[in-house]
Amino acid sequence: MPRRVLSPPVAPWRTARAGHGYGVGGGPDWRSVDWPSHLRRVEVDGTPVNYVDLGAGDREPVVFVHGLGGQWQNWLENLPRVAEERRALALDLPGFGLTPEPRDEITIPGYGRTVNAFCEKLGLGGVAIVGNSMGGFIAAEVAIQFPSRVTRLVLVSAAGISSASSLRRPMLTAGRIMTAVATNTVARHRALASRPVMRHLSLALVARYPKLLRADLAYEGLFKGAGKPSFDDALRACLDYGFRDRLPDVSVPTLIVWGENDWVIPVRDANEFERLIPDSRKVVMRETGHIPMAERPQAFNDVLMDFLAETGPAEEKEPVEGEAQVA
Repeated sequence: MPRRVLSPPVAPWRTARAGHGYGVGGGPDWRSVDWPSHLRRVEVDGTPVNYVDLGAGDREPVVFVHGLGGQWQNWLENLPRVAEERRALALDLPGFGLTPEPRDEITIPGYGRTVNAFCEKLGLGGVAIVGNSMGGFIAAEVAIQFPSRVTRLVLVSAAGISSASSLRRPMLTAGRIMTAVATNTVARHRALASRPVMRHLSLALVARYPKLLRADLAYEGLFKGAGKPSFDDALRACLDYGFRDRLPDVSVPTLIVWGENDWVIPVRDANEFERLIPDSRKVVMRETGHIPMAERPQAFNDVLMDFLAETGPAEEKEPVEGEAQVA
């Protein structure tokens, strides 16, 4: 198997390389939203699932699925934009955010069933699903297991290719170290977020230029989800499951979005997803890490909304090259 190529974290004083658009809000400003009024709970397979629900419209809803160590707030910069045109929902997966741990063992197929049951319980019908990292792994699993549920699929730096490779042991070790750090610093997260250098050092594994992210976004959208007890089990679930041979079964238009400088999952995995999913295309954002939706929310939201508005095959509508992205 070829060597896994990763882009190492950048030094905190190299922010000039970020170029145009890094950290620029996606609009409408998430800070103006009365989030508590949009928070809900629904019981799914015996687990009370915490989620946020805003927007309306006749078009299919959009369901956002966070990644490992995340929570629904990972999508703060994106939910208000989608909610301008259609219903937008984001859940805390069992064991993360404010959703308690599931009764059964955590697995990727199990999480896929949870997301489908969540949609069923709320009567959503067909939905577009957007998933980041482990959330992308789960989103693709939903599309494979429940093809009538998913109308369009967006994979953002998705796990499922390299994470199931021979690198499982070092990834597990790194994951445990990250969990320990997060757990020991939960009480200090607001202070870490407010100090640019500390923000950079704390988030350098997932964001290319953490110093350029707003402090409140770093705290609300990234730090608050860290240190959950299900992290280790969910990481093992990612490493113990593979679905490469089933990706050709994804039968809906699929958009693959990646950061060119992703340290967690190599950008070459975007090529593999595109090769294996029949009707798919990719967008790779320059000078961007593992969380493009938070690092370049304006560019991400533009690409996402264009994709959601499309009809017909995804592969026939190649994105126009822009300053923040390459096809």
